[in-house]
Amino acid sequence: MAKKHYIALLRGINVGRAKRVPMADLCQLVAELGFGDVRSILNSGNVVFSGPAKKPAAVATAIEEALVLRLGVASRVIVLDHDELAGIIDANTLVEHATDFSRLLVFVLEQPELRALLVPLAERDWGKEALALGDRAAYVWCPAGVLDSAVAAAVGKQLGDKTTSRNWNTLSKLHVLCSERAKM
Repeated sequence: MAKKHYIALLRGINVGRAKRVPMADLCQLVAELGFGDVRSILNSGNVVFSGPAKKPAAVATAIEEALVLRLGVASRVIVLDHDELAGIIDANTLVEHATDFSRLLVFVLEQPELRALLVPLAERDWGKEALALGDRAAYVWCPAGVLDSAVAAAVGKQLGDKTTSRNWNTLSKLHVLCSERAKM
């Protein structure tokens, strides 16, 4: 069976005091599911790993179930393979406008069909903020900061737990790490 490279993005863990998951435990959990080369980035539920070629949604379900059974934590998980992540990186039209990549958010969509829910928001004038849509992600430029962003709040409200966001710096690091693993 062909080897594939993935990233898993866990929603809402290690934010404040809720849903605390040590990254070493998360990496061990993913390894026990039969994946290798497991590595976490930061302390917020970002894991890069490789293993047999499977549908990313099936991998996400396996991780979600194992989180509950082994660690007692319920968290939505979105898994992308290397090609899906590369597509999200390549489709970002706001990267040229951002002056601070920590304020450029990428909302990864659980399913591409969710994009349709964001079209009305993308058609609005957001002033200095901006929203652009890709096939699998929504890109939000928050020049005044993420916490004060009307666009980020609107996207989050519209999609609920069917998305998770990362800033451009974090997603770029995940892409580099996943690409390095894919070349091995």
